[in-house]
Amino acid sequence: MNNSLIKQAWITEKAGDLSGLGKYVFVVDKKANKPEVKKAIESIYKVKVSDINIVNVKGKTKRLGRSVGKTSAYKKAIVTLKEGYKIDIMPA
Repeated sequence: MNNSLIKQAWITEKAGDLSGLGKYVFVVDKKANKPEVKKAIESIYKVKVSDINIVNVKGKTKRLGRSVGKTSAYKKAIVTLKEGYKIDIMPA
């Protein structure tokens, strides 16, 4: 269950800047809530979580010529770790 809850690490320039502050961004299941995400992160990465912020990102309407489509909506979790803990998810 825990592995299916956390889909992937969100690796962007902004997320990289946040990792310097002890905050890490993950794409999570749409039905996930804060306690579930906290439990999953702590068990997968063996760290202690101090705070979690969850953001529902709505899908955007995109056009390609005459056809109109929509990007998928997803849920992001911004996880703040306690002092002294670190997750190594950024590629070298």
